[in-house]
Amino acid sequence: MRILVIDDDARLVALLKQGLRAEGYAVDAAHDGLEGIRRAADEAYDVIILDVMMPRMNGYDVCAHLRSTGDRTPILMLTAKDGDYDQAEGLETGADDYLIKPFSFVVLGARLRALMRRTRPAGQVVQHLGDLEIDSAARRCRRAGIEIQLTAREFAVLASLAEHPDTAVHKTAILDTVWDSADRRGPNIVEVYISALRRKIDRPFGRASIETVPGGSYRLRSDGA
Repeated sequence: MRILVIDDDARLVALLKQGLRAEGYAVDAAHDGLEGIRRAADEAYDVIILDVMMPRMNGYDVCAHLRSTGDRTPILMLTAKDGDYDQAEGLETGADDYLIKPFSFVVLGARLRALMRRTRPAGQVVQHLGDLEIDSAARRCRRAGIEIQLTAREFAVLASLAEHPDTAVHKTAILDTVWDSADRRGPNIVEVYISALRRKIDRPFGRASIETVPGGSYRLRSDGA
């Protein structure tokens, strides 16, 4: 899952990056409204976290501009402006949710997961690939009814494969989905996480659901075999 944070508070952005990355999200940041618009146009994001009071263009105008161009990415406004009219303006310009600073990181995480549930087609939050169950909203994985403990990054890699079952997904595509631009690694890091996933979701159950495809790709079988 990729998140774009648009906020001019460098300290807050650093905290958001640290916390969200620990939850397995890839996080990019823009420090003013115009840079945020450019990044949103250049990359596909699952959620945008947007401040209101920023240089060059405020958050209301950024939100209105994105919606006017047809960008339907869920937007969570995260701001110290706590008046009723402030919240109403944010929602009326196209934001999907509004959270006031200071905030609880637990609440922020819950709001982000709720946005993703609401904006994904029905039936895509929990996937059943044979006896493998992947719950993207709760970020949980089960096989044959048994809970499998995955790290946030392991789950993100698995989820990136599960978005395209029975399809070869190249290592660079997984890298782009799971790691953000500021934390970019070489594609071989993907092999490390694929190996970890196989040790957890396949071998203990006598399965081989993650297949290696010649040319540097991996495929997650929909039958869970």
